Amino acid sequence: MLQRFARPAGRALAVGGLLAGLVAAPTLAASASGTITTYTCRGTPQAPGVLAGRFKGNVVVRGACAVNGGPAVVEGNLRVARGGALLAAFAMNDRTGKGASSLTVEGNLVVARGAAAALGCEPNFFTCIDDKGKTPSLQSRVTIGGDLASYRALGVLVHNTSVAGDVSQFGGGGGLTCKPQGIFAAFNSPAYSDYEDDAIGGSVAVSGVRSCWLGLLRNAVHGSLSFEGNRMADPDANEVLHNYVNRSLSCSANSPAVQYGDSGGSPNVVNGGAYGQCGFRVMKPNPAPSGPLEPISIRSTA
Repeated sequence: MLQRFARPAGRALAVGGLLAGLVAAPTLAASASGTITTYTCRGTPQAPGVLAGRFKGNVVVRGACAVNGGPAVVEGNLRVARGGALLAAFAMNDRTGKGASSLTVEGNLVVARGAAAALGCEPNFFTCIDDKGKTPSLQSRVTIGGDLASYRALGVLVHNTSVAGDVSQFGGGGGLTCKPQGIFAAFNSPAYSDYEDDAIGGSVAVSGVRSCWLGLLRNAVHGSLSFEGNRMADPDANEVLHNYVNRSLSCSANSPAVQYGDSGGSPNVVNGGAYGQCGFRVMKPNPAPSGPLEPISIRSTA
């Protein structure tokens, strides 16, 4: 069973070395281009920059940047540059010790080649990095007013997040291996991607990812969901379950094929059509590999 990035129930991974640097002062620089100001949040995994406050323009993350200094509001677009890491999965304000950290992007959020992003956290399925309680209780929400787009990113973790537009992830991943790498190595974790408990106003498209693990669970998708050609090293991967999809759901050419795995999930509920590996007639053991057969998707009765 894969031990993922920051899961509860004994799966939380060692982050002491990273947390030691997250109280560092922010490294922020501004440059003007026409009438739009672009701010840069820059740091390292040992001493990340801190993104906090309101930015009346665009923000670029270079190196490592954490949202753990209170609310951060970007009035323009936010881009995680090539090889960078955005950690917006903290609930507390490290400067005051009180709960206050959150991220709002009024434009688009883009994760570039080889970059990684951890967006949002919740007590039940993705523990906040700074939640040190024996029973996790903290949460932090991310709000994106435009699209969330990833192009050949190393890994994208999205929990407890609202996206007004579309979500897309094309290519990338850490390859067909579960060896820790990049920013994930700071958490002793394989590189992977995951979307859970999110509200998405547009459509979702995830295709061509090569990684250790990938899943989409308990999301509400107002548009369509497409999950195509994703290959994973972990045989438990490609869990596309318990989502509500208002339009169509299509899954094809994924290895392993879409399955229940060990998630304990339930079928997707689809208002439109369901096709391929996520079709209405596809039956899979729940849990894999020997549980009772259940449909991967069912028709909405609403």
